Amino acid sequence: MILVLLIIIPLLTGILSFAIKGEGARILALLSSGITLGAAAMVSGAGFAGNSTFSMPWIPSIGTTFSLLADGMSSMLCLLTGIVVLVVFLVNSNKEVERPGAFYGFMLLSQAGLMGVFLASDALLFYVFWELALIPVYFLCSQWGGEKRIAVTFKFFVYTFVGSLMLLAGLIFLSLQSPGIPSFAWADIIRAGRALPEVTQQWLFWLIFIAFAIKMPIFPFHSWQPDTYEQSPTPVTIILSALMVKMGMYAVLRWLLPVVPAGVAYWSDTVIIMSVIGIVYASCIAMVQTDIKRLIAYSSIAHMGLMCAVAFTKSSIGMHGIMVQMFNHGINITGMWVVVSMIENRWGTRDMTKLGGMAISAPKMAIAFVLVSLASIALPLTNGFIGEFMLFNGLFTGHMALMVIAGTGIILGAVYTLNMIQKTTYGNAVKMVIAKDLSINELAGLIIIICLVLFLGVYPKPLLDLTSGIAGMIVK
Repeated sequence: MILVLLIIIPLLTGILSFAIKGEGARILALLSSGITLGAAAMVSGAGFAGNSTFSMPWIPSIGTTFSLLADGMSSMLCLLTGIVVLVVFLVNSNKEVERPGAFYGFMLLSQAGLMGVFLASDALLFYVFWELALIPVYFLCSQWGGEKRIAVTFKFFVYTFVGSLMLLAGLIFLSLQSPGIPSFAWADIIRAGRALPEVTQQWLFWLIFIAFAIKMPIFPFHSWQPDTYEQSPTPVTIILSALMVKMGMYAVLRWLLPVVPAGVAYWSDTVIIMSVIGIVYASCIAMVQTDIKRLIAYSSIAHMGLMCAVAFTKSSIGMHGIMVQMFNHGINITGMWVVVSMIENRWGTRDMTKLGGMAISAPKMAIAFVLVSLASIALPLTNGFIGEFMLFNGLFTGHMALMVIAGTGIILGAVYTLNMIQKTTYGNAVKMVIAKDLSINELAGLIIIICLVLFLGVYPKPLLDLTSGIAGMIVK
């Protein structure tokens, strides 16, 4: 029943939020996110002991049930969702938002959809939650975004809508392959997919994969991402980059690799090459950015490209590294966006050429920014190191040349990240008007992030234990 609560709590409070005005909506969102995080922590604790499941009839005539499954990977991503949403609401609790009831309502509905995506073990239910997570983001971007929000949101809508239709067609096709009554159950979808001829699996692979590739995103399906990140309000950008890109990576591991193994084997080298191209391309583009938001957006493409490449190597340690890195990337990118939002709110710009001297103007903020930035480039003793080490270990197996090329992404990542730190944090303090340092709520949110960065960097065992064993099930 606790699995249902992970979905029901943000769903009901999100709907209720639309009827509440002013400060009440913000308080409700904070309470809802705190309770949901507590439930996610309980599910993660149960994940160490084994899988948690829930199932009840839904639409039996078409072979679909309301089935939820929380194994180590699912419970980890639910925990990440709970942490990120709470931090987002916490650091924004002292900021004015136009029509807060609708804003927090859409945010909570998106959280409910995300929880459902990570828990669904029925293909049709998975698709419903996939859309539920995305639809509120359309409204959040189009109503609370920047000056170019309408054009950018339309582009985002077209990309994701086309991908979603292809995904739905692929899932329906798979459900119809079950003998007798069609079935959308995860186990039946896997059996049906594996029984298909190799040629069928090869074209079905792209029907399903493109939807996930758009969401991650990887080259060449990435062009919606930098503009959307730039024009979205920062809380929405955090949800997109810390959580929704994980939807795509999670879906590859759960709904693609085990379902069409012959198609995966045939196209794996193609996808790995695309991903490695994306790593180098995005890293090079990031190096010439002056807008911090666009720089971080391109860095995210590079990070997700590495995870996607490793997903198709059939390496058990690489697969385990993906799961660990999904969590750690979500934590690190959240910390970076939070500080970028503070910079923009205090100094009115994201242009690095107009910034400098944060270490003098706001030293606490500067320390937080440096720590999460160094974690994002996998500095040892930060949480980003162990996952990235496992990823490159996995890519090295059978793809040494591509690993060397992908490794340039680490070098380039260090270059543009250290350059960003230098231009915003150090330098001439005259460039920055003296502004107040962290408020209490902002400090609380960043403390959560920094504690996770340091704790999981020094002692990653809890995260490794939670996701152990799942990798072997995916690659077998």
